[in-house]
Amino acid sequence: QPMLLKIAWRNIWRNRTRSLVVIGAIIIGVWSVIFLISYSVGTIKSYVNNAIENEISHLQIHHPDFPKDKEIKYYLPHAEAMEAELQATDHVQAATVRSLTNAMLSTAKGARGIQIKGIQPQTEAQVTHLDQKLVEGEYFGSSGRNPILISRTLADKLGVKLRSKVVLTFQDLNGDITAAAFRIVGLFETNSNAVDEGTAFTLQSDLNQLLGAEQIAHEAAILLHDPDFLEQVDTTLRQRYPDLLVQTYKELSPEIELFNSQIQLTATIFTVIVMLALIFGIINTMLMAVLERLKELGMLMAIGMNKFRVFFMIVLETILLGLLATPLGLLAGYLTVVRLSEIGIDLSAWSGGMREFGISEIIYPSLESQIYGQLALAVFITAVVASLYPAYKAIRLKPVEALHKI
Repeated sequence: QPMLLKIAWRNIWRNRTRSLVVIGAIIIGVWSVIFLISYSVGTIKSYVNNAIENEISHLQIHHPDFPKDKEIKYYLPHAEAMEAELQATDHVQAATVRSLTNAMLSTAKGARGIQIKGIQPQTEAQVTHLDQKLVEGEYFGSSGRNPILISRTLADKLGVKLRSKVVLTFQDLNGDITAAAFRIVGLFETNSNAVDEGTAFTLQSDLNQLLGAEQIAHEAAILLHDPDFLEQVDTTLRQRYPDLLVQTYKELSPEIELFNSQIQLTATIFTVIVMLALIFGIINTMLMAVLERLKELGMLMAIGMNKFRVFFMIVLETILLGLLATPLGLLAGYLTVVRLSEIGIDLSAWSGGMREFGISEIIYPSLESQIYGQLALAVFITAVVASLYPAYKAIRLKPVEALHKI
């Protein structure tokens, strides 16, 4: 009712300091929820994007038996033709084929078991941007015989540097042990320790020659323009290659899908925690307001205002405080997310630990628009719930007793 609304509006400004404290608490609460959720979403997206970019892409194709034992005899026939077909597929941004084998990388100071990826430099760069991850040297430019890229981390551990020679030992297609010397032409660095310490890159032609077959590959990796078309492209490729194993990143790395599914759960948890804190803060403030106005409330009931209207007036005061604070909190949170999504949050001081989990040093917070609406609704519900107890205390008053309160 207009009169009740007018009274409630005046009441919240009778004690300006208390009302501003409640408004400030709600603004900070809303802002903190937005910041925490956006930071969590940014971290999750960093992990997912790094895994897709550095390791698995959106889809991969293998011989059905290859993923079990990684035996090199299970290869993809007609790899070059497949690569051309994949690149021409709708919604595919880039595709590449690789030869894979497990090998022992040896230097004068030690040895390490790693996976060797024989790549085509141009198409690999389109899928994984490997050329942009070089921190020293060149990306298979005017390289000599048997060039190889290893990570800076691995180079430090094995005591080698740019232009050093390393020896790779592995089995060829006939099961014979073969060894060859490679020269380090570049050092790369990714956001994943697993990739840095366990992977090296050679030219596919060099690796295939040592394996004993020219036109083969063990893996096709596909990057999409938009992940929303993942299921559509997956269906297309399964129909096109019924005898091969087509897998999405969700199948290749189930933990990625798990992380993705946690975004809404994370938002809910943070929202509930902050809203619970706000409930107690609002209850405390409104209860103080009611206790200070006992005589006034008793007088209102004595002259005929029924208990429902008194109850509704207290609830309305709390809702008005929420309606004042929520847009300001949402605006502050939105501006924070917009700014941080551009400049990022630099966590390079903890880069070692973050790379261990495949997370970038710089986190770019992001938040989907529906979260703002959900948060506004959560604040409204919080304000209503928080007002119930103070309003209940108000209607429990007996007018005669209330009028005698000091």
